[in-house]
Amino acid sequence: MRPRVALTYVLLRLAGWLPLRWLHVLGAGLGTMLWRLNGRERHHVEVNLQIVRPQLSDIERTRLTQACLRETGCGLLELGKVWGGGAQHALRLVREVRGEEHFTQALASGRGLIVAAPHLGCWELLNHWLGARTQLAILYRPPRQPHWETLLRRVRGSFAPEQIRADAGGVRALYRRLRAGGVVGILPDQQPRAGEGAFAPFFGIPAATMVLLPRLAARTQAIVLFGFMERLPCGAGFCLHWLEAPPELSNANLSQASIALNRGVASCVEQAFTQYQWTYKRWSMRPQADDPDLYRIPMAQLKEYCAGQYTPSRHSRAGRNPPGTEAV
Repeated sequence: MRPRVALTYVLLRLAGWLPLRWLHVLGAGLGTMLWRLNGRERHHVEVNLQIVRPQLSDIERTRLTQACLRETGCGLLELGKVWGGGAQHALRLVREVRGEEHFTQALASGRGLIVAAPHLGCWELLNHWLGARTQLAILYRPPRQPHWETLLRRVRGSFAPEQIRADAGGVRALYRRLRAGGVVGILPDQQPRAGEGAFAPFFGIPAATMVLLPRLAARTQAIVLFGFMERLPCGAGFCLHWLEAPPELSNANLSQASIALNRGVASCVEQAFTQYQWTYKRWSMRPQADDPDLYRIPMAQLKEYCAGQYTPSRHSRAGRNPPGTEAV
């Protein structure tokens, strides 16, 4: 284990001894610092909130941005408890499970289960919960620096899922697992690579959307459930939510299925809005070649774009449509 990786592991282990409430207090302070530094994290949140909440005043959006950044800090620091304190100990923080009957029935059906877990709340704790109950496989992209993969495998502990690479061989492995009645976890809101997805509305604005999950569901007839770990206030723990997917998500028509996928993600987000990963550039890929880069244009132009009043000819082109990504 390289020195940087070893040091990170030691810090996680030390943080695992702290009460969750302390970690959340420190995390909220980190979020406040991110606000005051006025860096890219704050900018990305402000842009995303203008897209999904265009009706807010500037003051309202500022307050919501601050709340989202505080939750971002909490999410980072709580990993010390989830990863550093051991999986068994972390699972004691799950205080309530809502909709567990959907999960139980899906396992009993033997049809295979796709867990769609958005970047919402504490998705690493969801991995622990699933790993304690079933043989979970997750689709993932290896870290750019391979030595961090050793850390990820170690901190995920005894309930670590099988990690399947996001390549052709990995996709075939997912099909085999689902047809055998297994459980697969996928991040449904991860932006696909150019040419590997389709554009579908997400909070009313087209977003590059993965088509792998709908294809898996349509071809295997596996059940799809949305799941997320909501962070409870004052360090009280977490509440796991299970939601049924829109029935159109399994439609062989990828246009309808992609729309349903984003609708399912949005339904989850609305239940714990500030805990979504709003620092992620979810709308960075655009459907048209003359569409602007929403994360580079001034806020006044972004407001025009969200209101449908943006005219490319009036502004310099700042975006490019990734080739091979179709709009739906």
